[in-house]
Amino acid sequence: MKRPPTRAQAALFEEASLARSEAGLTGQPLAARLRPRSLEEFVGQEHVIGPGRVLRLAIERDQLSSIIFWGPPGSGKTTLAEIIARLTKSNFAALSAVSAGVADLRKVIDQAAELRRGGVRTVLFIDEIHRFSKSQQDAVLQAVESGIITLVGATTENPSFEVNSALLSRCRVFTLRPLTDEQVDTIVERGLRELGAGIEPAARSFLVRMAHGDARVALNALELAWAAVSSGGAAEGSGGIALSVVEDAMQHRALQYDRQGDQHYDVISAFIKSVRGSDPDAAVYWLARMLEAGEDPLFVVRRMVILAAEDVGLADPQALSVAVAAQQAVHFIGMPEGFLPLAECALYLALAPKSNSALRAYQAAAQDVAVTGSQPVPLHLRNAVTGLMAREGYGHGYMYAHEYNPSLRRESADLPPAQQLQHYLPADLAGHHYYAPGDQGFETKLKRWIEERRSHESSPRPTDEPSSES
Repeated sequence: MKRPPTRAQAALFEEASLARSEAGLTGQPLAARLRPRSLEEFVGQEHVIGPGRVLRLAIERDQLSSIIFWGPPGSGKTTLAEIIARLTKSNFAALSAVSAGVADLRKVIDQAAELRRGGVRTVLFIDEIHRFSKSQQDAVLQAVESGIITLVGATTENPSFEVNSALLSRCRVFTLRPLTDEQVDTIVERGLRELGAGIEPAARSFLVRMAHGDARVALNALELAWAAVSSGGAAEGSGGIALSVVEDAMQHRALQYDRQGDQHYDVISAFIKSVRGSDPDAAVYWLARMLEAGEDPLFVVRRMVILAAEDVGLADPQALSVAVAAQQAVHFIGMPEGFLPLAECALYLALAPKSNSALRAYQAAAQDVAVTGSQPVPLHLRNAVTGLMAREGYGHGYMYAHEYNPSLRRESADLPPAQQLQHYLPADLAGHHYYAPGDQGFETKLKRWIEERRSHESSPRPTDEPSSES
């Protein structure tokens, strides 16, 4: 049950609405007209700016240090920066990383340095700071270090990856969360009052739910739906804006997905983990999320080729062939039909038995390589391509496997005696086993065979190193 606004809150909103109207903001989009002008009007993010929180106290006391707001679209990053601009006693400058360059930065910094000599601080707000190049961020860093400016940055991307570590270490990062449905509903209520509109309960619920925590999306859709109704272009329901009108206004909403940002990495991670966890339904859902948002299908299928070898592996050796075939098919036919081989491959990999034995075997071998260094190749495995090499013992004692080692034929139950099993590892690594078969699919057969083979192993005979005499 949604709680109605208190009388004080309603009065505060009406006063702010009147102020906006007087300021000539009524011609702006609804989302801009309703942008909060004070912390009391601001909805959500209580964990950051609730009463008594450190950031709120710093803003109210004009003791702000450099900060970065990290959060999804529509969570209030720019709004908070504008509120800071109104409440702070400092000079406030704003730049957008989309359009500003180093020259713009230097101009602001030079002005800030001049004001600082007069005892006035400057707060510099940089929207979408993740879009700044390294040189631009370095320019900001110097001004922050010297105290010329107090930085307020806003980004939808993880600052750990997108902001220089030196600059990041001098800023406090505040993570903003998507608004809850109740918080979005509060903002929708303000929008309805601003428009003087009514809305059917089902339409309101759908609008709030489909906004996915983005206040701007909810207000834009509400404004579009009301424009359609008030102009006579759509039928109004008995309780105001009808559900069908809101559905029509919301149908073209872009998925929250950035091919270069957090959504890109988060969704592919969810896809891989779903396939690895053998959940075909989740696998095809996350696949659809990526493809419908415009992800590069070759990026997706490259990940599936890797997954086929890493997570399915020898439990189903055919999985790698299926993944490579999917890559070739997508490259050949392109999109949109390319979703078919991609979906087939994703389902095959999700349903296949799983083994990461190839990954574990390689990691174990690589560890021995790192620890033991360049172990000499046993003499019997070296090719004697010259007479001198033959005299030095190269190739001596090598047994041609097809003649002496019937264990190469897995179907044969007649394994050779221990002395006929040739050793192929360096002497110091004899007996080291890297491959550990899993217990699913095809590897169950491999496990029985390799355990039988290893049971016939013996210690290798000492191998003489090449003589130092020529």
